[in-house]
Amino acid sequence: MKDHLVRVANEAEFILSRQRAEDIHKHAEFESNCAQYAAEKRDEEKMCDHLIRAAKYRDHVTATQLIQKIVNILTDKHGAWGSSSISRPREFWRLDYWEDDLRRRRRFIRNPSGSTHSEATLKAAAEHASEEDVLKGKQSIRSQALGNQNSESETLLDGDDDTLSSLEEKDLENLTGPVNLSTSAQLVAPAVVVKGTLSFTASELYFEVDEDDPGFKAIDPKILAYTDGLHGKWLFTEIRAIFSRRYLLQNTALEIFMANRTAVMLNFPDVATVKKVVHSLPRVGVGTNFGLPQTRRISLATPKQLFKASNMTQRWQRREISNFEYLIFLNTISGRTYNDLSQYPVFPWVITNYDSEELDLTLPSNFRDLSKPIGALNPKRAAFFSDRYESWEDDQVPKFHYGTHYSTSSFTLMWLLRIEPFTTFFLNFQGGKFDHADRTFSSVSRAWRNCQRDTSDVKELIPEFYYLPEMFVNANSYNLGVMEDGAVVSDVELPPWAKSPEEFVRINRLALESEFVSCQLHQWIDLIFGYKQQGPEATRALNVFYYLTYEGAVNLSSISDPMLREAVESQIRSFGQTPCQLLIEPHPPRSSAMQVSPLMFTEQMQQDVIMVLKFPSNSPVTHVAANTQPGLTSPAIITVTANRLFAVNKWHGLAGHQSSTVQDQQYQLPVEIDPLIASNVGSHRRQISDLLDQSIQISLQCFIITADNRFILLCGFWDKSFRVYSTDSGKLTQIVFGHRDVVTCLARSESYIGGDCYVLSGSRDATLLLWYWNGKHNSIGEHPGTEFTMPRAILTGHDCEVTCASVCAELGLVISGCKEGPCLIHSMNGDLLRTLDGPERCLRPRLIQSSTEGNCVIYYDKGQFCLFSVNGKLLGHMEVEDSIKAMLLSRDGQYLLTGGDGGVVSVWQVHNLKQLFTYPGCDAGIRSMAMSHDQRCIITGMASGSIVLFYNDFNRWHHEYQTRY
Repeated sequence: MKDHLVRVANEAEFILSRQRAEDIHKHAEFESNCAQYAAEKRDEEKMCDHLIRAAKYRDHVTATQLIQKIVNILTDKHGAWGSSSISRPREFWRLDYWEDDLRRRRRFIRNPSGSTHSEATLKAAAEHASEEDVLKGKQSIRSQALGNQNSESETLLDGDDDTLSSLEEKDLENLTGPVNLSTSAQLVAPAVVVKGTLSFTASELYFEVDEDDPGFKAIDPKILAYTDGLHGKWLFTEIRAIFSRRYLLQNTALEIFMANRTAVMLNFPDVATVKKVVHSLPRVGVGTNFGLPQTRRISLATPKQLFKASNMTQRWQRREISNFEYLIFLNTISGRTYNDLSQYPVFPWVITNYDSEELDLTLPSNFRDLSKPIGALNPKRAAFFSDRYESWEDDQVPKFHYGTHYSTSSFTLMWLLRIEPFTTFFLNFQGGKFDHADRTFSSVSRAWRNCQRDTSDVKELIPEFYYLPEMFVNANSYNLGVMEDGAVVSDVELPPWAKSPEEFVRINRLALESEFVSCQLHQWIDLIFGYKQQGPEATRALNVFYYLTYEGAVNLSSISDPMLREAVESQIRSFGQTPCQLLIEPHPPRSSAMQVSPLMFTEQMQQDVIMVLKFPSNSPVTHVAANTQPGLTSPAIITVTANRLFAVNKWHGLAGHQSSTVQDQQYQLPVEIDPLIASNVGSHRRQISDLLDQSIQISLQCFIITADNRFILLCGFWDKSFRVYSTDSGKLTQIVFGHRDVVTCLARSESYIGGDCYVLSGSRDATLLLWYWNGKHNSIGEHPGTEFTMPRAILTGHDCEVTCASVCAELGLVISGCKEGPCLIHSMNGDLLRTLDGPERCLRPRLIQSSTEGNCVIYYDKGQFCLFSVNGKLLGHMEVEDSIKAMLLSRDGQYLLTGGDGGVVSVWQVHNLKQLFTYPGCDAGIRSMAMSHDQRCIITGMASGSIVLFYNDFNRWHHEYQTRY
């Protein structure tokens, strides 16, 4: 009995202690769950608090910008306070981050952070070390830091394209609340790299800088003023392209291109995070420009894969795109970016003659040999580099020809020293000091000579040399610093053959596009992006750089010592990075111009006048539009007369060109009259009978034809509206209100894919409204079906009736003129940027034409023409006898066509306003003008109620006049 009791007691104690242990375990688990839940809630609250604070900050920034915008409008010399503010603040300007289709950044905007940099001093001569000293001082870090990254980058494309792995899907499902994904990231901007958090909601992307990070606190506020995106918010609908990028030679970054033509670059902890981020972003690929599908796989593709898959090389060979555009493409896919100054785009020197009074572009001796790197052009210096390579003995550091690179952040800042924000970046980089003229970029000729003689100088150029004249000028409008001795940083000394910065840039670009460069550019591509970039071919071509400039030379994640890692990162950041290698076989050459279009070089015996088409109504043809591009379902010449009778005249193309159908081939003339007008049976379908305001004079600026020929927009109505009509039925489809007085002129931008474009309306109320034409729904406004349409922007600054305007979506600019005043340049979000002041007789602007190449031609009454740059500089002025009623610019902006009361069409060269040709005179005045899509046919609308077609070929002047300068 006793034993039994002891056994039962022991069992009971065992059971109780097990229960107690379970209770303790459950309690601990409960406590752990509570703590985890509390931590998650804290993190969520922290994130929400973070987002709320960030949103407040963004609202504050937006409000500040709006206040600044209002102050700019009021204090501008044409604003309400303009005349009274005697001591108007000095204006400073900076280069905007807006890019055009060729990734050129040309627009200058007001700079509230601008200053004269009066505190900047001149650097002492002793503050320089030679390249050899720098090389000797470099740490030998090869053995610890080597790692192969190729396998990592090539495996990015494995797995299914647009589905996440099950693990990643689970990760995303577990995240509740507004934020779907959050990761640490670095924002990579031109002068800083800042740590922060990247967060995703269902439709937006946020970046929040970590303001408590010691690195952030150490950054100069002047630099932060020029850094966009510190508290960034981007809508998914605004994302246009996503590229994989390298940062410090590691494949851990992305560059995201936005609809507002800016780009943001972000670096992530590892490749897995990059993949996760791409799968959280919309499926846009690398955009629509390179003939590649818009998939996530393409966004994650390596540069080699992008190069192989795109159609750009073939397009370049067929001469469908220019040398400039092709080089920009190669730079973009190989990882070169404006957001990282150590990976800035690279362009070649092409001219060798910077000293003579004249430059003859037919002489081969004036062109550089593009088959050799800069360091091998001078035989003496080439021998020096070759000896260095052969005699190099270091177990840790592999042999190299050049210790310096052809592209580094300091070289980029040196080239762009004269324009903000690069002035501020340069001073920050140089410890607040400018350098002596002979050590900075002060002369093109000297810079070229140094690249031939100095053993530590093998610099190539940057794209701005081919499009940005402002980089050579230290004008007050692009104000720069003053040195301690009071001498302002001077303008760059240009070659004698270039009379102005604009002339230098124009001739440099012509040289880049010349036949000499076209036939050997593929050899330069081999050196920079191709098979001569690395390996035995690079050795043979005298093209080997310090090993830490190459991809795959170092794996930073394998370096555990923070001091050593920082030293390696600093070296990569400072000493340049070679672009990603795009191909490992020779790049194909470009087809010759003779091969691509042999007809260009033959004297074509074309008649100047092709045909005359008379309409039954004798009313003047006040508007003519030629939408004849090959992809259109119904290419046509649309004409509108002063009594508002329009005609849709079928376009068959010029004779001798292969037409699409047998029926077209039988019809020999290029234009067939609208059958409804010819037969006079259905002309009610072609008459716009709604009443206009009696005071309106019908002119070509009262009409717009959409790019698909399906709709006419007309202004001038008494009810202060403008209206949309169908060209098929003549019926009214939309009435748009917005102005407080009669609408006096309309203009539209170039069209996007799908027919979307911007429409601009100017009015007697002295304002302009910018609208969005929705090509899918064929109406004004982004949300069809809503009763009220809202304009994208309201543009103010004129003080009387707006008479003429032009809108260029690619440059993001609106140029407008009013009845009695100057012309103004606005950005497309409504900021007043510039006033275009012509000579004293240029008072009343009547016609405005702007080109995507950055020129703007304005015709004032009494025969006055002015040529301006997009940044407001007057480049030329001329006077003509005729009263001009219509003018057009060629697509490349190099030629101007004019026509007026005299009935004569004239062709002018834009850059010097030189008359090249006049067509035979017509028996009536010209009222309107258009050009076919291939620019081979000029169509003029006549005061006598007919249209005349002229044969045109811009090539004949291109080859005849553009060789000697």
